[in-house]
Amino acid sequence: MTDRLPLYAYALLALLSVGLFLPGFASLPPFDRDEARFAQASSQMLDSGNYVDIRFQEETRYKKPVGIYWLQSASTAIASSVVDDAKVIWTYRIPSFLGALVAVLASAWTGARLFGGLAGFLTGLMMASCVVLGVEARMAKTDAVLLATVVIGQAALAHLYLTRAQDPPTGRAAWRIPALFWVSAGLGILIKGPIVLLVSGSTLLVLALWDRKAAWMARLKPVAGLGIVLAIAAPWLIAIAIKTQGAFFAESVGHDMLGKVAGGQEGKGLPPGYYLLSFWVTFAPWSFLALLAVPWAWAKRQTDAVRFCIAWILPSWLVFEAVPTKLLHYTLPVFPAIAALAAAALLDRFGRTAAHPRRLVTAAAVGLGALGFGALTLAVAVIPYLVDRRIDPVGLALVPAVAGLFALSVRGLLHAQLRSGVLAGLGAAGLLYAGTYGVVLPAIDGVWVSRQAAKAVAATQPCPNSVVASAGYSEPSLVFLLGTATKLVGGGAAAAHLVADPACALALVEDREEAAFRAVTDPAFGLRGPTRLAEINGFNYNTGKRVHLTLYGRPGS
Repeated sequence: MTDRLPLYAYALLALLSVGLFLPGFASLPPFDRDEARFAQASSQMLDSGNYVDIRFQEETRYKKPVGIYWLQSASTAIASSVVDDAKVIWTYRIPSFLGALVAVLASAWTGARLFGGLAGFLTGLMMASCVVLGVEARMAKTDAVLLATVVIGQAALAHLYLTRAQDPPTGRAAWRIPALFWVSAGLGILIKGPIVLLVSGSTLLVLALWDRKAAWMARLKPVAGLGIVLAIAAPWLIAIAIKTQGAFFAESVGHDMLGKVAGGQEGKGLPPGYYLLSFWVTFAPWSFLALLAVPWAWAKRQTDAVRFCIAWILPSWLVFEAVPTKLLHYTLPVFPAIAALAAAALLDRFGRTAAHPRRLVTAAAVGLGALGFGALTLAVAVIPYLVDRRIDPVGLALVPAVAGLFALSVRGLLHAQLRSGVLAGLGAAGLLYAGTYGVVLPAIDGVWVSRQAAKAVAATQPCPNSVVASAGYSEPSLVFLLGTATKLVGGGAAAAHLVADPACALALVEDREEAAFRAVTDPAFGLRGPTRLAEINGFNYNTGKRVHLTLYGRPGS
């Protein structure tokens, strides 16, 4: 068994990843709320030239470090040479796209180092085609880039662990792997704070306790390594501490991080077990293989490679389950280890366990895997009707096509038909993602309320620099699409904005703010009243409520 993958295998994984990540990459509007907030803050950083402070409009944005904002600003600045001057969301998604691609390749390298070349290739393929990484590759936020730093760091740890019995390298060779680990840790801290150290630190702790040996960890050169981390992260941390007089740390650590630990933020408080239940969707279409790999991994737990993966997965997963604030992507940093175990178990035909228990586990795994992937596919078909009251033919056609390919994949993988099973599973994922992200989701007009508003403003604005005051609808995507000057206010303030500049101003008013809006405009404009320029109907997926907005302009416009 070779632990190396040929270059053409990495090239093939890269091509597959691009094909899986590209549908919808440019056509999907900005998602609320995190993506729009990140992208808008990066846009303001680029416009202002202030690359230390982070702001969304005038509000400080101190929940995450600066790394992702630098990357998004850089990618947008570079892309601006080949696109129009208009602000488009896809330029801010480039770091996530590249981060996901690097994560796939690093996962393949790690899987190959642990379990052999073919297992590594399957590890990369599973990561490229699993649901949650496909989502993160299309969103301008931190998690795909963070995953890349985590996997690179874990790859370095895996190499040191597997070679701990060998004579240590000397000279420059002794620094290559430790430097890789510490550089990835420093970059990870600049992207999302200490999460990268949580994963690597808990892995090291479990291995030390399990093996009752930790001497090999000295090869990490921790003293010099911490110096590398400080050299990467400290300059900005010091600069932002001085600029904000410590407010960044109070918000980032005191409010955001500790707030997630103490209770569910933004209505995301959920009990332990949430990630176990959602895993059947997030790791689809391969989630059934992960359950089948559990007995195999337990039987092989004395093997170094399996032990390393367990130490990678278990402590981090337990921490994520224990923290009340839960989002689907939080467990993503352990998915490469799950994929590696699933790939290795698959190639070993799951160890050929006793017939009766194997039938029970197989039935449970296939049933749960089909339920997760099937529910996702059905949702794509149903959502257009629920939101827009229309049947999307592409969404409808995806159901039998994806279900058929998934069934072929399960049959092939369970009957040692590796190539056909993998290709069918890859086809199911690719078809679902192309149809969903490339066709169905962009066409659900009611979901993209801010896009509708931006189109209405572009079609009716009386002046090139018209500023919109939005009352009752304050999603960040509206600011990204309409501009930093957009006002998120109440009905009375929106009316005052229109009255103060009737020639150019616009007001976007949600029904609940209509009375407060009219209480100001009716006395100001008299019988003429503000002009209704457009009406917008949609569904706000963050609040779970339908919304109706009216765009107003000056009387007689």
